[in-house]
Amino acid sequence: MQCFLLKKGSVREWRHSLFLANNMEKVYNKTNYYLVKEERAMILSMTGYGRAEEVLHGRDITVEIKSVNSRFFEYSSRMPRSYQFLDDRLKKLLSASISRGKVELGLTVQNLDTVDAEIVPNVELANQYVKAVQELCSELRVTNDLKASGLIRLPDVFAARKAPQDEEQIWQDVQQVAQKALQVFVEMRAVEGEKLREDVLARLDFLESAVRSIEEQSEGRVSRYTERLYTKLQTLLEDRNIDESRILTEAAIFADKTAVDEETVRLRSHISQYRSFLEMNSPIGKKMDFLTQELNRETNTIGSKCNELEITRTVVEMKGEIEKIREQIQNIE
Repeated sequence: MQCFLLKKGSVREWRHSLFLANNMEKVYNKTNYYLVKEERAMILSMTGYGRAEEVLHGRDITVEIKSVNSRFFEYSSRMPRSYQFLDDRLKKLLSASISRGKVELGLTVQNLDTVDAEIVPNVELANQYVKAVQELCSELRVTNDLKASGLIRLPDVFAARKAPQDEEQIWQDVQQVAQKALQVFVEMRAVEGEKLREDVLARLDFLESAVRSIEEQSEGRVSRYTERLYTKLQTLLEDRNIDESRILTEAAIFADKTAVDEETVRLRSHISQYRSFLEMNSPIGKKMDFLTQELNRETNTIGSKCNELEITRTVVEMKGEIEKIREQIQNIE
């Protein structure tokens, strides 16, 4: 367990800053600092959903955030055109807490007390229409029956103009709702991430047990091979003398070709690293992806070196577990 000083007001500077409170315990309060201790790591899934809605300054604001797997941070948004000026700020807000995943943000804003736009008459254009109709009627000698009801149907006589609004105040309001949605979003990712963590740890326990089994089965491998070779030569040569030194040489060559000590040592090291990654409070998905490839490579090497039935079965089971781990970590940030 790690203890450290955390400055008041700086919690938001932490990765997943809004959500570390569930994993930290305040020990004492100084003037500007809290002493907190970190209880456990937070593994985050890349799949999540969060929604928040609030009425602020006459606006009903709703923010939805959802994400799926992706190798990198990919951001997209859906929002009214009149609020597109918020897009860059919202992207920065999300990227501060999300490092990987295909993230989609949805924003809706409904004005309850005011209207988004005001209708303005284009008087100059209306005058041009009236003059043009008068000239046309005069030229063709027909009655000019143009009325207001007909005039307002002509193109562009009225124009919609965006009502003045305080963009900074709008940002403050949207940011407040977005942070709440983000909190729900990351909390959901943390819950699923913890389930993934437990599943991977259980599979690592199996791999460690399998490595131990391979080591035990490999201990008598050379002696068993020597006995089989000796028996086979006795059958072939019958009463003729068997060259003991030749048998020992063949056994030594076999031992060298089929030794798996290095592979099992590396597998134990990789499993230990895996567990240490699962205790980190930082993005680990890419690191674990690389380490999974190494686990698979070492296991394949053992399978190619050893052709004994029991070891082969163990290798097949290990490869199955490694593949399941690989599938699980594809969803870890």
